[in-house]
Formats: sequence, C-alpha cells, structure tokens
Amino acid sequence: MTGTPSAWVARFAPLVPEGEVLDLACGGGRHARLFAAKGHPVLAVDRDLAALESAGGQGIATRAFDLEAEDMEWPFEESRFAGIVVTNYLHRPLFPHLFRSLAPGGILLYETFAAGNEQFGKPSNPAFLLRQGELLERVAEEDGLRVIAFEDGYVDGPKAAMVQRICVLKPLAEPRLCRIA
Repeated sequence: MTGTPSAWVARFAPLVPEGEVLDLACGGGRHARLFAAKGHPVLAVDRDLAALESAGGQGIATRAFDLEAEDMEWPFEESRFAGIVVTNYLHRPLFPHLFRSLAPGGILLYETFAAGNEQFGKPSNPAFLLRQGELLERVAEEDGLRVIAFEDGYVDGPKAAMVQRICVLKPLAEPRLCRIA
C-alpha cells in the first residue's frame, strides 16, 4: 500500500528520537516516506521487489530480504535503530530480533491484524492473526521495555478490521537500585 500512513504510526512518530528508522515489511513505503519527511534516514525492507521500487526515495535506502526464509539469519544483528515500524505483517520469530535491534531510547511501532479479523476478510488464517493481548505478552517477555500505548480491538478505517497495535520504548539505561543506609 503506497497511501496514507497509519494513524497509529503517525500519532507516535514524533516520539522516535533522531537516528535511523527500520521500516520492516515496508510494502510501498508509506511509513518510510513519513519518517524520511521528518528527517530520519530510513531503511525500508521487503521481499517484494516491485514494492521496494515505489518505497525508495530521498533519505530512504531499500533492501530486498525474505524475512521468512527457512535459513534466515537476522541481517541487522549489529544494527541499532532509533525506530522500528511494522504494520500489517506478522512473523512471530522476528520479535526477539526487533527488540534487540532497537537502540536505547528507541521506539517500536507495531500494528497488525488480530483474532476476529476473519469476520472482515483477509487475513483470516490464525497464523497471521495475533491472539488477544499477544503484543503485550511479547513485550513482557523482554526485560526493560516500556509500553507507551496499546490497543486491541475493532477499527473501521481504512477498512473494518480487528487489530492490535503497540508503541514501545526501550529505555536509555537500566534502572539502578541504590541501597539506602
């Protein structure tokens, strides 16, 4: 989809600190363009070469990569991103990689379809639908991440759907415990 950015992503985009943004499974690049317009260098990744052609632009580097390949090794193991955006895409094995690749102070914006969406059309396969509260569970599995906002329910636009969306902050530093004498 090359259209308007998600209202969720646009709402929380100002929280992303200065630095590179990873737009994962970027499709036509609507979020890559949003962040590039805000002055962020963007890496837009998708396996669809045609989509990547429309995703590119000033401040946007593109990379063709199949995130679901059986022998996939996370190509960004050494990278740390100020922001990571994932919309309308779910591949559960990627969650630990996303959390590790988020820079301290960075923001993860994730929005995709949830259980119940089958009543509105595709996706309807449970493998591509988040279970109730699943994004919260995934974040809770990682130490130190802070949920800024979370929603799980019905939306009527841009089309009727059941979605989950989350905005997560990776704090700048681990809190330190002090002993009080």
